[in-house]
Amino acid sequence: MHSTTQHTLTADLQTEYRTIRQFTQQLCQPLSPEDCTIQSMPDVSPTRWHLAHTTWFFETFLLSRQSDYRAFDPHYEYLFNSYYHTVGKQFPRPQRGLLSRPGLDAIWEYRRDVDQKMAKLLASDNAADQEVRRIVQLGLQHEQQHQELILTDIKHVLSCNPLFPAYHAATTQAVATAVATDWLDFDEGLYEIGHAGDDFAFDNEGPRHRVFLESFQLAHHPVTIGQYREFIDDGGYQRPELWLSLGWQTVCDHRWQAPLYWTDRDDRWQQFTLCGLSDLRDEDPVCHVSYFEADAFARWAGARLPTEAEWEVAAADLPIEGNFADRLVLRGAAIQPGAPTTTDQALQRLFGDVWEWTASPYTPYPGYQAPQGAWGEYNGKFMCNQYVLRGGSCATSQTHIRPTYRNFFPPEARWQFSGVRLAR
Repeated sequence: MHSTTQHTLTADLQTEYRTIRQFTQQLCQPLSPEDCTIQSMPDVSPTRWHLAHTTWFFETFLLSRQSDYRAFDPHYEYLFNSYYHTVGKQFPRPQRGLLSRPGLDAIWEYRRDVDQKMAKLLASDNAADQEVRRIVQLGLQHEQQHQELILTDIKHVLSCNPLFPAYHAATTQAVATAVATDWLDFDEGLYEIGHAGDDFAFDNEGPRHRVFLESFQLAHHPVTIGQYREFIDDGGYQRPELWLSLGWQTVCDHRWQAPLYWTDRDDRWQQFTLCGLSDLRDEDPVCHVSYFEADAFARWAGARLPTEAEWEVAAADLPIEGNFADRLVLRGAAIQPGAPTTTDQALQRLFGDVWEWTASPYTPYPGYQAPQGAWGEYNGKFMCNQYVLRGGSCATSQTHIRPTYRNFFPPEARWQFSGVRLAR
């Protein structure tokens, strides 16, 4: 590699590392040390744990491989390992909130120490090594995933407080009226989906392969709160014929009557957001619904959920624009009315605002093989009993999302920023 090109690539990687790590710090600024300690349910991790785990990743998979490296604290290998059995044992996930120590100050010191050592690594000749660059990029994408989890998890934590405290001040948004659902047509045919090229992608996004699709239609915009309220008012949560069997059992067991974070106060629906408690706005995309709820709504509406192949074909040529975490709006933005005139305008909000459930189970693509070692534990071993979501949300960084990105969660999960787009 030419030395000038090598220097440019190294400088770009240093900048990317600093930018992403600093954004994590920015996301934590509104939080108190007490906020960063709470684990409100087994699926939620304390903010402090996210800060430590993302740092552990760089220390474990990059710094510790240097012959002269000494661990910041040997106990951290156990405390902040998430699910990498090839690395060693892990402290139980449901008990992360029981760890009052190391305290938040110690975790910030840990991050500073690792960042200083990573700065030296990225400024050295080792930064030009392709394997080192690949692991750094994976670590940064991993950190962006945990930035989203910081927002997702702290929202659940704060929602458990009867004072409904706000994480962030509300951002003024344009007023819009509710819009009807329009449809965009896609022809039947043989398409290709999956990642191809030299840009970063997770292993589960490939290999690229062909799929045949029947002709289909995709809704112009995500399902709005106003549309979902019609489903509720029509007895959607009391009608077993609309639900998958396991979904109906989940509704009954948990007594669901509305999306997560909705509360009926004085016969008026309100929802908890990262900006605090607010009235529902019918023009916003509905959020925090499970796959079961998305599927039941689609059946009630005389439609269905798109497959992930349909979604990706629709998204392939669209710009990655939308309401992302970078804007710090941190809630679904109002959907504007108006007749689309071009393909680019016809599909609104395919990226950002809310993750969109698809009808596709999370399974390997044809020809997929999980990587060897720890990287094989990143995505491949979770390909069971989960469904794919696409497009990112208001808690996702814009630089993190791609048309081929495959998010996945179990069908009952609701604490993610998940919504619905209809197909037929």
